[in-house]
Amino acid sequence: MNKIIADLSFDQERALYGMSDIKVLNCHFGGEADGESALKECHDFEVQDCTFAMRYVLWHAQNFVLRNCKLDEATRAPLWYDSHGLIDNCQLHSVKNIRECQDITFVDCDIDSEEFGWKSADLSFNNCQINSVYGFLDSKRLTINDAKLTGKYALQYVEDSTISNSHIETKDCLWHAKNVTVSNSTLVSEYLAWYSENLTLINCHIVSSQPLCYCKGLKLINCTFEIGDRSFEYSDISATIKGHITSIKNPLSGRIIVDSVGQIITEQDLKNCHCQIIVNNNNDQQS
Repeated sequence: MNKIIADLSFDQERALYGMSDIKVLNCHFGGEADGESALKECHDFEVQDCTFAMRYVLWHAQNFVLRNCKLDEATRAPLWYDSHGLIDNCQLHSVKNIRECQDITFVDCDIDSEEFGWKSADLSFNNCQINSVYGFLDSKRLTINDAKLTGKYALQYVEDSTISNSHIETKDCLWHAKNVTVSNSTLVSEYLAWYSENLTLINCHIVSSQPLCYCKGLKLINCTFEIGDRSFEYSDISATIKGHITSIKNPLSGRIIVDSVGQIITEQDLKNCHCQIIVNNNNDQQS
């Protein structure tokens, strides 16, 4: 970096607008002037050990590093339309964070944002804690590993993504998801992944009421269930389930192999269901 900016406070409008080849150290953004967009349109820069309490600070940023920084609730909509970035060991407690961004890596971050990661692509997360009411709405090519994700309506309309070694605890998760693989993870979600397409769950533990309904191309490989009542209604499914599941209701097509099931429900079948269900514990087989 050609220029170092250190130990300063910025509260004016567009304080460092359009700058490049800079390293910003131990600075504070926010104050009485109530300015906005301090680092808008900047590229090829690094921000380290800084605090933010200013709106729209990093819009249209490119080729950047944000390290050991804190963005508080006053930092509304801080990162929009950004690309090619690394966000390392940061606290991101700001409203409407990450919108229409591409190719950003998050490592060791604490994230709390009601609307996080919307309409973005090629975001990568490793060892992050993420709390968001609507996390990752309509985003593509996400890579999430060793993460804890909480909220209400996470990962809706997500496409072409992988999740591994993670704990996800939300209300309605992965609705309308397409081409997503989740492995070695725990999914705690009421009405999990309805209307998904080509969703694959591998070695996952699922805690859910009425999960995985109206799915197309659903695959479960060596998964376990806690509760799992009225599962798989009108889904096209290929599944191997270890242990017990409470009930299976009207799966549309495919095959389910399960160790134990409390009840197989075939009532109110409106779609001519013909899924094969094989129960290992009593050699019972139903269609």
